[in-house]
Amino acid sequence: MSNVSRYALTGLGGVTFVMLVLWSFLDPLGRRGLLIAALIALPIQVLAFSAMLRFRTNWNHFLAVWLGGTLLRMGVLGLVAFVAVRTNSEGLVPMLLALAGFFFGLLLIEPIYLRSEHAETL
Repeated sequence: MSNVSRYALTGLGGVTFVMLVLWSFLDPLGRRGLLIAALIALPIQVLAFSAMLRFRTNWNHFLAVWLGGTLLRMGVLGLVAFVAVRTNSEGLVPMLLALAGFFFGLLLIEPIYLRSEHAETL
């Protein structure tokens, strides 16, 4: 199994766990916001992680991809906030907090899977 697949499965497990813990504390609109945040955050994180993994051997490209991934996350958070405010979406606060939290939590597990796949066989 590749590092991207393992990262995606670990991320899915983590996001699912957080959702199960928070589910009973939220009203239906907050739950909807939590689910939307999860559906946005996980694919963005996997995409950014796979790009970083691809360029990990070239330091300059890696830094450029890392910066691009950071800007992508911030842009997505800003865009989601803009659209949610403009459309007067219900569950706005839980959605934005969950999106930022998912991005942060998934970012914390990246170093575990960023190492070389060749190093795992040694």
